[in-house]
Amino acid sequence: MTDLTQLSGLEQVAALASTGKPFAPIAEHFNMTEVGYAVGDVTFEATPDASHYNPIGTVHGGFAAALLDSACGSAVHTTLRPGEAYTSLEIKVNFLRTITTDTGTVRVHGWVTKTGSRASFAEADIRDAAGKVLATASSTCAVFPAKG
Repeated sequence: MTDLTQLSGLEQVAALASTGKPFAPIAEHFNMTEVGYAVGDVTFEATPDASHYNPIGTVHGGFAAALLDSACGSAVHTTLRPGEAYTSLEIKVNFLRTITTDTGTVRVHGWVTKTGSRASFAEADIRDAAGKVLATASSTCAVFPAKG
């Protein structure tokens, strides 16, 4: 396999997408599938199931938080230069509507609002099939040299 650290972030995402496999191990648990990506912008879908429920009968907030963190991070990932990596420094999540299995597949969109040599900033939202916003987030990601 190609040394991904030698590729730009967008090239890395394209290489991973071309395998037909989930783009990250966590994607499988959250039933995530890639819809599209460009520099600073990603879209994917996810389908909640009963394994994502909390004891009160709704999808756990961690489901939405994980999707939003993935969207913000993936959007930042597409902006990386060869030899760079990132990690989430912080994320703020707003839960606006309840998610259940009846919600069905949700669409997650992440976009970069500002890139930098040490930090990048991104936002994301989750929408249902009707386009209603279910949750939003803003995030700061640290950018640093990748370990080769």
